[in-house]
Amino acid sequence: MEVKEILAYNFFSFGKFHLNAYELILLIMLLLLARSFLYLVKKYLKRQRTKQRLDKGREYAIYQIAVYLTYVITIAIGLESVGVKLTVLLAGSTALLVGLGLGMQDFFKALVAGFIILTERTVSAGDVVEIAGTVGQVKEISLRTTTVTTRDDIVMIIPNQQLISDRVINWSQNKKSTRFSVNVGVAYGSDTELVQKILLEVALANNLVETEQRPSVQFLDFGSSSLDFAVFFYSFELFRIEYVKSELRFAIDKKFREHNIQIPFPQRDLWLRNPESLSSRDASL
Repeated sequence: MEVKEILAYNFFSFGKFHLNAYELILLIMLLLLARSFLYLVKKYLKRQRTKQRLDKGREYAIYQIAVYLTYVITIAIGLESVGVKLTVLLAGSTALLVGLGLGMQDFFKALVAGFIILTERTVSAGDVVEIAGTVGQVKEISLRTTTVTTRDDIVMIIPNQQLISDRVINWSQNKKSTRFSVNVGVAYGSDTELVQKILLEVALANNLVETEQRPSVQFLDFGSSSLDFAVFFYSFELFRIEYVKSELRFAIDKKFREHNIQIPFPQRDLWLRNPESLSSRDASL
């Protein structure tokens, strides 16, 4: 059998459509070419990140866009090369596409939202975000969904349209350290200056508290059962900040015990209108 006959051998036939060995080889070569191109793009982006010309989030966004565009172009060229006319295919399936569009509105909204996120980079892989009160770290952004891991190591799959339509706090967009606070109440009669000194010492002793922007203490209010204070501090530890706050609370409690400063609990005074009536009742019993 000659080479021409081998290349002209039909592997698949469906109506007027035929796929021969030559066209199959062409499709495989197109796929290999696309994968090779994406491999080179990935190496180039990694090299740029190594040289600190790109951050991790921008590298990921550019690569994802390159993946989608490359495969769309490859599929289009592949269909044209095997004799499938895209214009005829689209024209003949207009009604079907309209029906699919109406039934998959949310799906296409997510795709558009994903493209917007990847191009505008409002959210990038590695960012710490807060969505509907839940704080998590972005692990992966695809065209339709975004994968977020919460502080409890729970994986959340979020539709991309939620990231552009709902209120989202991106803690990582602020390149500076972020301010946090720990509140504490002390008993009435405590030495307020000593309380302030202890709170500042505890904050400065923690390695995860930023020292360039020094912590501060505020006397918030005269509470119903306590004198209320807050120690404000700056930190780059956005994702695990609750652990930092916990360490500060442990240290504050220890220091307060050393200096006999009490953290009060709520107390209520009970006033009886006629206490003598209770005494006479007890006596009769």
